[in-house]
Amino acid sequence: MNQHHFHAVVWIDHHEARIFHFSRDDAEKMVLHPENPHVHIHHKANSIGAGHAAEDQKFLDAVAKAIADAGAVLITGPANAKTELVKHISAHEPQLMKKIAAIETVDHPSDGQLVAHARKYFSAEDLMLPQKK
Repeated sequence: MNQHHFHAVVWIDHHEARIFHFSRDDAEKMVLHPENPHVHIHHKANSIGAGHAAEDQKFLDAVAKAIADAGAVLITGPANAKTELVKHISAHEPQLMKKIAAIETVDHPSDGQLVAHARKYFSAEDLMLPQKK
């Protein structure tokens, strides 16, 4: 799918992840969904376990794999799913951590707004970064 665009942006919540690999003039979209998006895990005090369903880990793993070939990634979302993704990447795909340019709270943008935001972010950031994978 990815035509080797250097940049990617992820918008993630507990219901879906929208991933765009993009350049100045082009964007490719991928949408991933957890197997069971309506299951909520409640944390109990003094309980054993991480409080994450196996499906959540599969979902986060699929998102990590979808951005693995990007050179720089902006991770966005409205709540804590974006930090869960970063924790998952840190634990399971640590080599991807150096590709994460930033993590930002972004509510519910349209696809066009999300790509425009990421292009603006990277146009400033790229002035300081070499374009190498």
